Amino acid sequence: MQGVLVLVLSVMSITHAVWGCPELCQCHTSPKMVDCRNRGFVEIPHNLPADTQVLYMQDNLFRAINRTSFIKTPWLKILDLSNNSLSSLPPNTFHELHHLQILNLSRNLLPYLESKLFTPLTDLRELDLSYNSIGNLPESLGNFSRNLTFIGVSHNQLQRIDRYLLDSLSNLNIFLVKDNPWQCNCHLIGLKLWLESFLYRGGVIDEMVCAEPENRKGKHLLKIPYEVYGTCSPTTAHVHLPSVHHHNQDHRTTGKYAHHNDHGEGMHSDCEPKPKPRPASLRHAIATVVITGVVCGIVCLMMLAAAVYGCAYAAITAKYHRELKDVERLAPAAEQGSAEEKEPLDCTLP
Repeated sequence: MQGVLVLVLSVMSITHAVWGCPELCQCHTSPKMVDCRNRGFVEIPHNLPADTQVLYMQDNLFRAINRTSFIKTPWLKILDLSNNSLSSLPPNTFHELHHLQILNLSRNLLPYLESKLFTPLTDLRELDLSYNSIGNLPESLGNFSRNLTFIGVSHNQLQRIDRYLLDSLSNLNIFLVKDNPWQCNCHLIGLKLWLESFLYRGGVIDEMVCAEPENRKGKHLLKIPYEVYGTCSPTTAHVHLPSVHHHNQDHRTTGKYAHHNDHGEGMHSDCEPKPKPRPASLRHAIATVVITGVVCGIVCLMMLAAAVYGCAYAAITAKYHRELKDVERLAPAAEQGSAEEKEPLDCTLP
């Protein structure tokens, strides 16, 4: 019996050595999952099994991740790093994870994302960045992550998103954006147009409530009429739409855009439409329609009257001509009858 126990322990020891399950974690061979949730880790364990496909690392104490942390686990498909204290991610953090499909980075302290952070993740389907302090999304996100169907960016510091970036996410189905300080000025018209098209295609969003300017605070972007943006210059309202990523790139390089614009400061003066309401234009439009209708009605009545008069005149003229012909036809017969009556009278004369 003791020999059997020693054999079992030896097999377990060999299996542990080959499998390489980190201490305090739970490892499962089917599916190939490693569960290290809420274990007090301050860094990613180094002895993760090479063929791990699911890795749960949420609820730990990570402040940073080494760029080589996942280099030995290239087959990862699901990675959960939520509810830690991550404040930065090196550009090559996910460099080897070409098969990753679900990435959860929510509930951390990330203020900024490197432009090429998600470039290797060509199979990524779901990306959750909610509950961070992110001020800008990397503009290259859609260049390689075209398979994304879900993005969560709620509860961050986003003030705007490039429409160029969103247009590249052709398979996106769910877009969660609530509780961000959205600046509902001329620069957000492109996003408004994209959201309307996204909803028309069957996409799902939660809500995009404006934080600035003051006269639109608390209003849903999609419920603000386009007439309000009528004072936007053509540069910001139209030409700006396809080239918005160039402006956003300037803000990204500074890294401070999300923190210095909490009250709308730093925005270009021509980006802010005038707060003057424009109900007069609606009244003018209604008055124009009414006047046009009245004029058209008068013209129609005049045409009808002219038609009636023309018909009556034609009928009277035709009747007159018929009667005139009858008179002319009867006149010769009357003259012949008068001559015959006069001849007998002449014959009676002596």
